[in-house]
Amino acid sequence: MTEQNELRLLPWVGPEGKPCYLSTNDQDGYISRMADHIEAVQLGMASELLEHAPQVLDDRTADRGQLSLLAAQLAGALRDVLRVATSRGRQTATSECPEGEPLFDS
Repeated sequence: MTEQNELRLLPWVGPEGKPCYLSTNDQDGYISRMADHIEAVQLGMASELLEHAPQVLDDRTADRGQLSLLAAQLAGALRDVLRVATSRGRQTATSECPEGEPLFDS
């Protein structure tokens, strides 16, 4: 998916919280496959959390701690989904969209 000399944003961060990138043309390489798998897990977990959130929000007995935990989990899931979207957007923009043309129709 990435063109030559194009970096792929990976779905994890380094030890100091900085983004990690992969430079390869091999979509079937070990790190590429591992990144694809982790992205799929992150998207699946976000979907499950989104299905669970209304139950917590509709529960009138939910305390501040439960709501705070839900908010933290939703924020983490949103961070992961945005990272996946950013990574895939870069891949799509570089591989499918001619330079100077919009990625999406308005």
